[in-house]
Amino acid sequence: MRNNDHIPVHHVHGPTPKPLKLNRHRSVRYYVHRVHESLTTRVSKMICATFLGLLLIVGLITFILWLSLRPHRPRFHIHEFNMPGLTQNSGFINAVIAFKVSARNSNQNIGVTYESMEGAVFYRDQKIGYMPLLFPFYQEPKNTTEVNGELSGASLTVSSERWSEFQSDRGDGSVVFRLELTSVIRFKISSWESKRHTMHVNCNAGVGPDGSLLTNFKDKRCPLYFS
Repeated sequence: MRNNDHIPVHHVHGPTPKPLKLNRHRSVRYYVHRVHESLTTRVSKMICATFLGLLLIVGLITFILWLSLRPHRPRFHIHEFNMPGLTQNSGFINAVIAFKVSARNSNQNIGVTYESMEGAVFYRDQKIGYMPLLFPFYQEPKNTTEVNGELSGASLTVSSERWSEFQSDRGDGSVVFRLELTSVIRFKISSWESKRHTMHVNCNAGVGPDGSLLTNFKDKRCPLYFS
């Protein structure tokens, strides 16, 4: 065999690959499922967003109503407290204490029903006088009521020893008393009334040598608490 002789080369070809055929039925089902899943997700998100929006609106309305209907405590201020006989050495015989306090209902839409009110006067934490005050009454919103009281005779117990202590304090420039008002109240909104609350108001009252309320105690707000 000569070198220049050509040997025919036969190329071996495998079977020609057939083009892939998409399963048309499966493809349609897949896309339908995807569209259905997408719509379900969107609807779920829309429902959640709507629910959260409504919840936010209800919460905001509830908060506004709570702010407008939340009861504020009555405000008490002491304006007068006098012991006119303090200048007398034997004034304990006919001792008299007179006072004037204001009770303010600052609520816009809430009334206050006072079922009872009692007044007591303390000196060095010892009760020296007591009396009932006012008849049961209803206080309208944004209203101020004056509470006046006078203790004397059986409602005011002052011995000669106690009077001597008054005179000793008077010599130092002031005699300090504490006026306590105790009330049972209920808050009222339209026809609804709250449960009963026992309210204690404490007003410090310092009187000068003439028995009149000192300037630094006049018109002061009295702290209160409920029990």
